[in-house]
Amino acid sequence: MNALLSVSDKTGVLELARALHALGVGLLSTGGTAKLLADNGLPVTEVADHTGFPEMLDGRVKTLHPKVHGGLLARRDFPEHMAALKTHGIDTIDLLVVNLYPFEATVAKPGCTLEDAIENIDIGGPAMVRSAAKNWKDVAVLTDASQYATVLAELQATGSVSQKTKFALSVAAFNRISQYDGAISDYLSAIQEDGSHTLFPAQTNGRFVKLQDLRYGENPHQQAAFYRDLYPAPGSLVTAKQLQGKELSYNNIADADAAWECVKSFDVPACVIVKHANPCGVAVGANGLEAYSKAFQTDPTSAFGGIIALNRTLDKDAALQISKQFVEVLMAPGYTAEALEVFKSKVNVRILEIALPPGGATAWDKGQNAMDIKRIGSGLLMQTADNHELALADLKIVTTLQPTPQQLQDLLFAWKVAKFVKSNAIVFCKDGMTMGVGAGQMSRLDSARIASIKAGHANLTLAGTAVASDAFFPFRDGLDVVIDAGATCVIQPGGSMRDDEVIAAANERGVAMVLTGVRHFRH
Repeated sequence: MNALLSVSDKTGVLELARALHALGVGLLSTGGTAKLLADNGLPVTEVADHTGFPEMLDGRVKTLHPKVHGGLLARRDFPEHMAALKTHGIDTIDLLVVNLYPFEATVAKPGCTLEDAIENIDIGGPAMVRSAAKNWKDVAVLTDASQYATVLAELQATGSVSQKTKFALSVAAFNRISQYDGAISDYLSAIQEDGSHTLFPAQTNGRFVKLQDLRYGENPHQQAAFYRDLYPAPGSLVTAKQLQGKELSYNNIADADAAWECVKSFDVPACVIVKHANPCGVAVGANGLEAYSKAFQTDPTSAFGGIIALNRTLDKDAALQISKQFVEVLMAPGYTAEALEVFKSKVNVRILEIALPPGGATAWDKGQNAMDIKRIGSGLLMQTADNHELALADLKIVTTLQPTPQQLQDLLFAWKVAKFVKSNAIVFCKDGMTMGVGAGQMSRLDSARIASIKAGHANLTLAGTAVASDAFFPFRDGLDVVIDAGATCVIQPGGSMRDDEVIAAANERGVAMVLTGVRHFRH
């Protein structure tokens, strides 16, 4: 048996080569990999010596040779293939270990030039990987260090690699080549005539990895699966570890993402309760228990069977309170042992732990994804994600009445929540707590009325509340509705042809109004 090892990332390759040598496997290698093995006392044949043809063009041509590809591609069950190898003095290569030039890492570096990118496009590596993967029945192809242990275990146990493992390795190899080529295409397709890069390349190549098949989709007659980005961001939902509970459903995942992205946006202890993709209760507090208790008060009816997310470790006190309601999914960056014990008897509750990135809660990426994608008939809509964060200094006070410091904090809180509510969105808040949420209506007036109705059902008064509107008030009637409900200060983007009329109405009604200059439509 012969193995060819040629890796850019040398993690684990020396240990692999030693184990292969101990099994009597002949070692072929190139460049830096060959030097590493030779310097550590392993008998290794340089590919140039194997082919009888020297590396050339600064290493661009070294494995593109019949003695390499013939050894990889020859079908061992085809007598004519084996006769051709014998005629031309070509040995079979039974194990290929290749990872590619670091193109993705190179183009991710600030200041990467087109020349740097081009030089990190691997040619020989992908060619060998494709040859070996095509001939998977006879050749095992390893493209990642995580595969080394499995292959070694089989070789040590049986002297060969199973057909099942070879096929899985082949699929992984073709997937890796696809990912690599997709990254190259994305990068080059984004270069414009002046050399700058556009956010939206001429061709976009999605690269996602399936995490699991789901029982069904949004409805039982639909099929579904759950995928993650090839390189997921730390602290995102796809990195969650499920500690207990039933299998997640399509709707669980969609709602959980809405809750998690919202709760991540707060720098203080916060709780978000989501139902049907909309926050039905959001609050901040001194700790998880206070934040949850306030969030639950907003809309106890909708919270039944909801998704709950906290941005701090869940302790026993908060767990005891949450366990009193029916919850589908509970998410937090951590749980105390006592908190997990509280839910042990509630076996159906899906408990997810999402590890904090290095640096803790304040290091969370506050955005969602770099890009948002929406599928339409035979196409895609792509946009940069709505990652805008509003600061106090960004507010433009446009009324005679100035908001108090407490009102300003409530307005900022309301605005942050409104960003995660489906349009048209109207959100009433006070003292770091949602008091009424109106979502997803065709009319902003109806959203305002629904928020007021829901507050009434929850026995909450909207007197003295701050209200956020995700888009401008096109007429004063929407403003009158929220003021009639009890709002004393309003935050909205502005930008309407009738801004002067709406501001005059605010002055007339004796409320404070601030403009953000930013809209938060969410469809």
